Amino acid sequence: MRIAVITNSRIPSLTANSIQAMKVCDALTELGHDLRVFAPREVEPASWDELAKHYGLRFAFQIDWLPSIPAFKRFDFIWYAQSAARKFKADLIYTWLPQSAAVGLLQSYPVVLEMHADVVGRLGPWWLRQLWMKRGRRRLLVTTSALRKALERSTRLQFPDDAVQIAPNGVDLHRYANLPNPAEARRQLNLKDGLTVGFTGHFYAGRGMDLLFELALALPNVNFLWVGGTPDAVAEWRTKLNAAQVSNVTLTGFIENIRLPLYQAAADILLMPYGRSISGSSGQDIAEGINPMKMFEYMAVGRAIATADLPVIREVLDETRAVFCPPGDVSAWKSAIENLLNDEKHRVALASNARREVEKYTWIARAERALDGMK
Repeated sequence: MRIAVITNSRIPSLTANSIQAMKVCDALTELGHDLRVFAPREVEPASWDELAKHYGLRFAFQIDWLPSIPAFKRFDFIWYAQSAARKFKADLIYTWLPQSAAVGLLQSYPVVLEMHADVVGRLGPWWLRQLWMKRGRRRLLVTTSALRKALERSTRLQFPDDAVQIAPNGVDLHRYANLPNPAEARRQLNLKDGLTVGFTGHFYAGRGMDLLFELALALPNVNFLWVGGTPDAVAEWRTKLNAAQVSNVTLTGFIENIRLPLYQAAADILLMPYGRSISGSSGQDIAEGINPMKMFEYMAVGRAIATADLPVIREVLDETRAVFCPPGDVSAWKSAIENLLNDEKHRVALASNARREVEKYTWIARAERALDGMK
């Protein structure tokens, strides 16, 4: 099919929604579809080689950056994107914007709408309701069952089961094949030798940075590897670590997606220390429906996972695949990490179970399901 992909993500950027959108496009292109991606021109466009390295992409697709004036709240971008989709003679519109999905359906396109967070304000629910008031082929992808319930609550609708698909995020398994053991990965990256606890991702509020800091203080003989963060956030935490004379934390800053698996492989334990409230890149609280891409990466890399015990995480993981800890409870997290570091057999069992489970969570399988029956 000729698919017009309309994303409101800044491309390139460091945000998770930007990475997710590019992974979706990579998988759709791998399936043989002809893609034209429309994104707002809010940053300097990048070359394909730069994008491929930044996002870990394998299959080339065209990106058109369209005008987007901040004062217009991207309504100008949506208009330009819909017009560009017509010129492209698209067979289907794939988008993360309820506005684009509703307008596309009105223009008789089949539409696939991905939602990763609840709608907010008055217009958010209104636009999503429009999707169910028009005739046409539509599919709503939600990353968790909890998110579906939240959206139904916000829109005061009961979505038809045949039009909704629970579509958790995915992973490129080929990038996690033949990784070295933790000690060898650390050697290749010139990291400190010794048992290492890792975290990869953003440093937004609710991601557990304060907890990570307290754990580094409480476990001075354990190496901590923090991968990610914007330059400002990394500088702020480096200052805080230095002031507290903490010497067992390595901050890498942002690591391109193509290089990320080796850094994750350098850890013996990988952490998801979420709080009960989690800020997304937009500032919205996404704790109720979060489906982190790093969860699937952690599962794929074959390392033990310790995670905050949030109901939505249990849609994918259970006690055979991870250790669950109360959000923010430093003592409980410290005990869990110590127990795992002292029990290699348990670490290996958790990692093996998670690695087997992640086989069904690939971007390509997700893309196939998303488009099934949409031709």
